[in-house]
Amino acid sequence: MVVAWNRPTKAIIHTQAITENVANELARLPKGKELFAVVKANGYGHGAIETAHAAIAGGATGFCVANLDEGLELREAGFTQPILVLNMIPFTAIELAIANDLAVTVGTKEWLDDAKEYFSEHAIEGQLKIHLKADTGMGRIGFLTPKEVSEAVEFVQAISYFEWEGLFTHFSTADQEDDTYWNLQKNRFLAVLEELPELPRYVHVSNSATALWHDESIGNMIRYGIAMYGLNPSGHALPEIYPLQPALELVSELIQVKELAANEGIGYGETYITSKPEWIGTVPIGYADGWLRKMQGFSLLVDGKFCEIVGRVCMDQLMVRLPYELPVGTTVTLIGKNQDQVIAMQDVADQLETIHYEVACILGTRIPREYQK
Repeated sequence: MVVAWNRPTKAIIHTQAITENVANELARLPKGKELFAVVKANGYGHGAIETAHAAIAGGATGFCVANLDEGLELREAGFTQPILVLNMIPFTAIELAIANDLAVTVGTKEWLDDAKEYFSEHAIEGQLKIHLKADTGMGRIGFLTPKEVSEAVEFVQAISYFEWEGLFTHFSTADQEDDTYWNLQKNRFLAVLEELPELPRYVHVSNSATALWHDESIGNMIRYGIAMYGLNPSGHALPEIYPLQPALELVSELIQVKELAANEGIGYGETYITSKPEWIGTVPIGYADGWLRKMQGFSLLVDGKFCEIVGRVCMDQLMVRLPYELPVGTTVTLIGKNQDQVIAMQDVADQLETIHYEVACILGTRIPREYQK
């Protein structure tokens, strides 16, 4: 999709906020524990390459991505740090992973069998770095029992073209106040460790929420994701351990301002009708940009005032009710600070009845990302 550089709608990414969020988390970690920056999904919508640079500036020593192509993007941009692909790749892409020094996640014996056969049928040079995933209660990917993990370790170590680089799990409730299930998962992973006579270079269990709210000594690396972007992993549930600095602002401008008489309909379906003469401003952003129709009724900031979105959000535009006449070109803040008022990404998530992760990731690619310190 084309990037709409020639309209006033843009996402402003404050890279220094990312750098400081990483540095603040590293300052809390035990000596020798590394931080891998999670830059999957285009850096949670913030931009993978720029986010990665900011994370390295804060002290990150590696990256996590969701798929092989995201790892390739980092390599093509010149990053030489360790990169872990958090998903299982097609075994037919093994050669590409080796050539670009990308570690991959493995969660089934079947995948290892297929990979072994693929190696035997192709002249592939080098070793494939593997992180074995234990499913301790997420129900997603991973080996289910300590025995399965132990057998996978033996299998990998017996084959010269495999390198067992890591072992990990993922907590599903680390962002909740009740830690009963978190402790269950922790104990299941400890049982996995007890089965193993030795450990790989990386053992990692901590996502952002675990790193923030659980005094966890397991492992020597954390996967720092949503908190790196200044967003509380729990939403409202748990207080921040230290102030997280949101990195993203979403802004636009008024492109037309008009006074409508009473009893005029606004937008598709005439879902809003003016009750009296009202000043209406049009803003060039819509559901094609990830600002969804469910945002009708939400208020944006214009001239430091909260202004309600009236009428349905269109594909490319929306309308707001203004408190008074304002000039075309007046800044409209959808996420961020405007004078003394703030709209947090969590506020948008609450309107959509979802999580801020999703809000960040659905902001469309045609919205330009502008990077500032």
